[in-house]
Amino acid sequence: MDFSTRFEDLEKRTSAALTSVKGAATESRDQLRERIDQAQVDLDLAGKDAEQKAGETAERAQSKWAQMKADATAKMDDAKAKIDKRNTQLDAKMAANDADWAEADAIDAIDYAQWTVENARLLALDALDARVYADERARAAESAP
Repeated sequence: MDFSTRFEDLEKRTSAALTSVKGAATESRDQLRERIDQAQVDLDLAGKDAEQKAGETAERAQSKWAQMKADATAKMDDAKAKIDKRNTQLDAKMAANDADWAEADAIDAIDYAQWTVENARLLALDALDARVYADERARAAESAP
């Protein structure tokens, strides 16, 4: 398993997200809506990919990671519904409150992503260790009398 490639892909996605957020910080609402629309398309594609991978994982064996992927898809749907709802709100006070919640959700999502990356690192290292140990055991078995 090539964990390095997976982490490099994650790093590229994180870098692209950072660039997008930095660029959006000074944009108009119309420009932000365009970014949101594109982010929703990207999120939908990532959700479909996660669902497919979760399905493949479920075929191999049910795991808590498959459930986490399913939960992430549900969270993506919830975020999309919140964005749609926000676009129909007119009251400034409600909009400010919604902005506070959206910012808190974003911070929580970033914190969750950090936690997920650390778990992925730990599990990748554990998988590499398990493979090295298995290879050592196989060589020992071959050289045993």
